[in-house]
Formats: sequence, structure tokens, C-alpha cells
Amino acid sequence: MATRSETFQIADQIPATNPGPGITRQIMGYDGQLMIVKVTFEKGAVGTIHEHYHSQATYVASGKFELTIGDKKMVLNAGDGYYVAPDEPHGCVCLEAGILIDTFSPMRADFLK
Repeated sequence: MATRSETFQIADQIPATNPGPGITRQIMGYDGQLMIVKVTFEKGAVGTIHEHYHSQATYVASGKFELTIGDKKMVLNAGDGYYVAPDEPHGCVCLEAGILIDTFSPMRADFLK
């Protein structure tokens, strides 16, 4: 497994994975301490509730999402963002097709397998 990404990331050259129905994920850059990931959602797609030991901060680049973080729910639109503490359960429902830009620290080694 590589310990860091190439310097430049060209979107149409980055392979996408499908972590769930209506969802695609592209890794936009990483090293051992940081990872940025573009996640594209179709309307109605569900990011199932999950948790991980990484800190996560996410920017809503486009669309509309209902987020659940711990016991809190909120609808977020393009331009909004959120933070998820390590080991906190979280997930989302895409209300209008859109893109989330996730950042993780440390990197998500499980995304590179």
C-alpha cells in the first residue's frame, strides 16, 4: 500500500469505488496523517450509520443532505459543513443529488484496499 498519493489529482483519471447504491467515492489526496475524499450521491442514496476512529470534517460541495451525528439530526445544504469526532456514529440521506468532500485524520487505510 502506498503511503501517500501523487502530487496532483485529476478527477477524470481517479478510479471511483461504489461504497453503496447511488454512491461513488474518489480519493483526492492523502498521506499517513490526512486524506481528502470526494463522495458523490444520487438523490435518495444512504450513507449508512457507521463509526471509525478517525476525526472527520466534511464540506457539502453541492446538494442537500440529512445528517445524523450521534443523537443529532440536521439538514445541510451546499456551502455547509460538519465535524465528526472519533468513534461517533454518523450517516446521511441524500435529499438532493450532491457531493460531499470528506477529510480524515489520520488517513483511511481501509479506503486504499
